[in-house]
Amino acid sequence: MTARRTLATTVRVLQQIRNDPRTVGILVGLPCLLLWLVAWMFDGTPVLDTFGPLLVGLFPLIVMFLVTSVTTLRERQSGTLERLMAGPVGKGDVVVGYALAFGLVAVLQALVVVGFTVLVLGMEVAGALWVVVLVAVLDAVLGTALGLAASSVARTEFQAVQLMPVVIFPQLVTCGLLMPRDQMPAVLEAISRALPLTYGMEALQQLAAGADFTEVRGAVGVVVLFIAGALALGATTLHRRTP
Repeated sequence: MTARRTLATTVRVLQQIRNDPRTVGILVGLPCLLLWLVAWMFDGTPVLDTFGPLLVGLFPLIVMFLVTSVTTLRERQSGTLERLMAGPVGKGDVVVGYALAFGLVAVLQALVVVGFTVLVLGMEVAGALWVVVLVAVLDAVLGTALGLAASSVARTEFQAVQLMPVVIFPQLVTCGLLMPRDQMPAVLEAISRALPLTYGMEALQQLAAGADFTEVRGAVGVVVLFIAGALALGATTLHRRTP
């Protein structure tokens, strides 16, 4: 893996995203639309202030997982990855290049989503707003990393979409969004500790309650470790062509 080849992959993916208005709309517009619907449904209640920070981190993760897994599979089916990796470009260059490209998109996505939710919808965050943005970016990058890892087992784009409930939904159930983790059965609470979304939601819950960075840095560090692990898994399992 070299910096030059990785950067070339990053630039190529960013150019593809820029030339695909539908993907840009899904990445940036869909989370804003969903948050607007939540604000509209619960207008006049504290729901947006309580759950808005959690959704700001959750929706980008789901969207980035879908877009990354489908995009990676499409490039494998079209033969693009095979042509690239037949030359000097390695698996690490591809995976890190994708992660950097979608990471930059995640920064833009997080800034737009948080800005829209705070400035337009009126969400108030008791904790540090910049940390909310940071966690939202990390959650989006986590979705990218999980999408890269999950795409290796899919044969079609439909199967890539089907992976979302397999990978994401169990985390949604056990991350503490629906029920406090300390009230769950002991087995589920133990399982939740091994899933990355738990720590992203834990950090956002604390920020919504008024925490600062020093109080959530442990959870943020765990999310970073999960991102690194998912990228390493993606680099190990990446195929040149559809299996």
